[in-house]
Amino acid sequence: MHEKLIAYIRQYANLPLTSEEQALIVATFQPKKLRKKQYFLQEGDVCKYAGFIVKGAMRQYSVDDKGAEHIVHLLIENYWANDRESSTMLTPSKYNIDAWEDTELLIITRAEMLDLMEKIPAMAQMIYLMDERNAIANQRRLNSTISNTAEKRYEEFASNHPQFIQRFPQHIIASFLGITKETLSRIRKQGTK
Repeated sequence: MHEKLIAYIRQYANLPLTSEEQALIVATFQPKKLRKKQYFLQEGDVCKYAGFIVKGAMRQYSVDDKGAEHIVHLLIENYWANDRESSTMLTPSKYNIDAWEDTELLIITRAEMLDLMEKIPAMAQMIYLMDERNAIANQRRLNSTISNTAEKRYEEFASNHPQFIQRFPQHIIASFLGITKETLSRIRKQGTK
């Protein structure tokens, strides 16, 4: 399980990982399995862990007063499940994170992650690069949401994340894009013509 995480760190960091550093990573990240629909985090709880997804698919979402779900993140292998605000500020989460498929994760607490970042330069570099890419992705998504038509948003999503279309049903993708499932259905029908 840990081999995927080690490969991920190497992909993001151009600093070497010693065998001692790898052993420390393996000793710190703990395996966790979730069944489909099982929660990793529930709204109102403080997020205690970040989880690196080794296998499976998850979603992060809020639920409004009317019971409608609003997807903020779709997560598959080599993605991280976490509510950064909750884990950093130690505040109750506004989100639920659950397994959309049976999922295998490697979990770590914030304190453990900070400790590894101090001890392992490659971990610190990986986190820095992940944060940069995440900020860019969030900025692009925000711009797309406020600037693009529903058609253009779906086109960009399908182009940039074709793997999500295979893994998540239409109503979840529609929620992630901020459109109704009927609008998404119409867009997809128009695209096949």
